[in-house]
Amino acid sequence: MALLPIKTRIRGPAPIADPNAEDIIDESLNLFRANVLFRNFEIKGDADRVLIYLILFITDCLGKLTKNPSLREAEKILSTSALSNFAIPGDATFPLNALYSAPSSKMDAELLRQYLSQLRQEMAVRLPNHIYENDKPGKWWMCFQKRKFMNKSL
Repeated sequence: MALLPIKTRIRGPAPIADPNAEDIIDESLNLFRANVLFRNFEIKGDADRVLIYLILFITDCLGKLTKNPSLREAEKILSTSALSNFAIPGDATFPLNALYSAPSSKMDAELLRQYLSQLRQEMAVRLPNHIYENDKPGKWWMCFQKRKFMNKSL
């Protein structure tokens, strides 16, 4: 999986992106509605693997907001979710092991875990601002709570 630059203040291994350019987090938020309905996704490179992971994480986050919490509550829920323990490629519980190669060493595995954690935390910060309108979750976003991208979930 590629270490793509992101616009963030969260510490981690990802390179810092140009603040005026779109990063992979922005791209996944913008492409979510176009891609979430697909059962298949053509992977053309490592950036697509990051995009798939983020779309699956967005779907997971939407599933955690089923009770339509306020914006503040949603921020807490998503922050907790981003920091929770998660599987990485190569782990037995990782749902997409067929699409991702396992890290070749423990050092690579730790770097990947830190990168995915940084992506999850940044997504948890940005996602509520896209979902919520006037302290209520937007119906458009919430209609995707039960959808599974590629019939997978994290």
